[in-house]
Amino acid sequence: MAVTPAAVRTATAGALRHWLLKPIGFNVNQCGFAPRSSTADCRGVPRQRIDLTSHCHTSQVRQPPFRGHRPLGLARRRMNPRVYRPLVDLSTMEERHIILTYRLDRATIHELCAQLEPDLMSPIRQPTGIPPLVQVLSVLHFLASGSFQTTVGIASGMSQPMFSKVLSRVLSALMKYVRSYIIFPEVGELATVKGDFYALGHIPNVIGAIDGTHVALVPPRDREQVYRNRKSYHSMNIQVVCLADQYISHVNAKFPGSVHDAYILRNSSIPYVMEQLERHRVWLLGDSGYPNLSWLLTPVRNPRTRAEERYNEAHGRTRRVIERTFGLLKARFRCLHMTGGSLMYSPKKVCHIIVACCMLHNLALHRQVPFLQEDGRDGGVVAAVEPVESDEEEDDGAETDNRDRIIEQYFQ
Repeated sequence: MAVTPAAVRTATAGALRHWLLKPIGFNVNQCGFAPRSSTADCRGVPRQRIDLTSHCHTSQVRQPPFRGHRPLGLARRRMNPRVYRPLVDLSTMEERHIILTYRLDRATIHELCAQLEPDLMSPIRQPTGIPPLVQVLSVLHFLASGSFQTTVGIASGMSQPMFSKVLSRVLSALMKYVRSYIIFPEVGELATVKGDFYALGHIPNVIGAIDGTHVALVPPRDREQVYRNRKSYHSMNIQVVCLADQYISHVNAKFPGSVHDAYILRNSSIPYVMEQLERHRVWLLGDSGYPNLSWLLTPVRNPRTRAEERYNEAHGRTRRVIERTFGLLKARFRCLHMTGGSLMYSPKKVCHIIVACCMLHNLALHRQVPFLQEDGRDGGVVAAVEPVESDEEEDDGAETDNRDRIIEQYFQ
C-alpha cells in the first residue's frame, strides 16, 4: 500500500498529540480525548496504540474531534477584572495642590466620595474595576480644568469612552443630592439673609439676587439655532439666585441660549416660592431684563430724582454679588468658562454638569475651601462676569408701587 505524504502528516500529528497530552492525564482512545480518571463514556474501551510503520492509511488512523485551540476538558481561564489604580495618592499630596487640582480639600473629597460610594460601586454583572475615589477624582479634575486630556492621567489607562461613562455615573449620583446642596432660604433664616444683603447696599428685605449667564456647548444638529444666543455662539442660559455670601440658592439650567431671561423666570419655581413668602415682605433684585414685580425689584430705567439715582446706586451695589458669584463659579470650574471650550455633551448632560458645579461650589463655601489661582496663590476676590444682555422689560405701573414706596421711605 502506498504511503502518501498526507497520511504521514496525519499520523505524525496524532502521535504528537498523544505525546503532548500524556503528562496532563489524557489518553487517546476510540472516544477521542478523555481524562484518565473519566469512566463515563470510555469504560471498557482498550487503548489504541498508533504504529507509524503499520498504520499509514488515513482510514486506519482515528482522528480526535476538532475542539479549536483548547482540548476537551480543559477549563477556560477566567480573566480577572481590570482594576484602575489612581496615579496620585491624596495622603502624599500637599493640601494646596489638592485644592488647586480638585477645587476641594482632602477631607471634603473623602466625605464626598463616602456619600457617593453606594451609587458608584460597580454592578456585579458588569464590573469596571474603577474605585469610587478614582471616579470622583477624575470628574472633579475635569470640572476644574474643563479638559479631558489632562484628566486621562488621573486613572490608569482610562480611555475617553470609559471616562464618559464614569462622568455620567458620578453626575447621576450627585443629582440625587441636589436638594441637600442647593437650598432656598427657609422662613427661619430670612432675618439673617436680609441682614447680610442690607449690609451690601442698604436695601431692606432682600433675600436674593437673580441673573442669568451662558455656558457654551456644541449644539444638537437638528436644533442648532435654538441654542444660538445674542452673542452668536451656542450655549445654555442659566438662571441663578444667590445670597450675599455668594451661596447659590437656586439654579435652572434647562433652557437653551436663545431663551429670554424673563421667560426662564416665568417658567421656573421662583414665582411660586416668592408668592409663598409674600406675607413676609421679601423680594429679589434683578436687572432691567426682568419685569418689575411685587417680589422682584429692578432699577429705575430713567431716574428723574436724586432719590431714584440713590436707589439705582444701592441696587447696583447689592445686585453685583450675583456677578461675582458667576465669576467665582466659572473660575473655580473652568469647564463652565469659555476658556475651557464648549462642552461636547448632550444638553441634558450639560445641564447636569452645570448643576453639579453649583453644588460643589456651595460645598466649597460651606467647608470654607479657599479658591486658589493657577500659581497656587489665594484667588481673593474674583472679578465679576459680564452680565447677560437682555431686552429691557416694560415696567408695569401696578407693580412699581412697591419700588416707589421703598425709594420714598429709604432713599429720600
